[in-house]
Amino acid sequence: MYALLILESQSYCQNKNDSSKFLGNIIGSYIPSGFGKYWDQVTPENAGKWGFVGTSTDTSSWNWSYLDSVYHYAVNKGYPFKFHNLLWRQQQPMWMRKLDAPLQKKMVEAWIRLCGEKYPKTSMVDVVNEPIHKPPFYKDAIGGDGNSGWDWVIWAFEKARQAFPDAKLLINDYSILSDSANTHEYIQIIELLKAKDLIDGIGCQGHGLEKVEPNLIESNLRLLDETGLPIYISEYDVDESTDIKQLEIFQRQIPIFWNDPQVRGITLWGYVQGQTWRPYTYLVRADGTERPALKWLEEYVRSNPEGSGKSN
Repeated sequence: MYALLILESQSYCQNKNDSSKFLGNIIGSYIPSGFGKYWDQVTPENAGKWGFVGTSTDTSSWNWSYLDSVYHYAVNKGYPFKFHNLLWRQQQPMWMRKLDAPLQKKMVEAWIRLCGEKYPKTSMVDVVNEPIHKPPFYKDAIGGDGNSGWDWVIWAFEKARQAFPDAKLLINDYSILSDSANTHEYIQIIELLKAKDLIDGIGCQGHGLEKVEPNLIESNLRLLDETGLPIYISEYDVDESTDIKQLEIFQRQIPIFWNDPQVRGITLWGYVQGQTWRPYTYLVRADGTERPALKWLEEYVRSNPEGSGKSN
């Protein structure tokens, strides 16, 4: 069982006007003191991954307790909750590998259905995570490539639409903003889903952008804009040990995202020193002091709650 330490402080985020944009973060093994001082959207870091919940083929024994805590925290605070994620290659139940294809399909259906039943106030769902780079090992059981090349993705979104009728269904992948070939392939999948009215938004991970030229990020973002769908910058972080370098990257990249009218929110991937997946992506030091990038980000978002509608 898991217990969450909830040490919440009051925040301007809790009293923001109804902006169409949010600035979110993940919740890991506990809710850090002052989470709401900085963030107004919640994504569970690991608690929503099937391998974390699905401990055996017996669905009645699955461990939902940690995910329950994160979900209820977000709902009680009035923060949008994003379910992350339904299908992925990583962090999946290893017992699935021992099942035949029909039983694999049955278990995936059960997983999606139960998530929808347990978390009806979910705002957004990462239905398929990293389809280009890391499709699930059981993809053939749920349609495989099929005639479209992405039948398994379409199947997943169909099931998610049934399970989460009130949530926005998102796709999510990395190296989209930094690689135009990936962007074009991503758009092919998105257009297939759009044609069936199965997708409500596009997730673009923000890992590994430290050395990417702003012009390339902007051009790929413009391509995604042309789909007409809302865009969500997910898993954003800047892995720089030097404060000034981290700050400079934030100052170059955040306005590109924030000022695009189709970007509805940015979710960072951790912020407390010692609690981030990469060593220098933290924004709050272990002693509680803020790095300059966070101080700048607070003021920037406060001064530009809706963005300017242009990237520079």
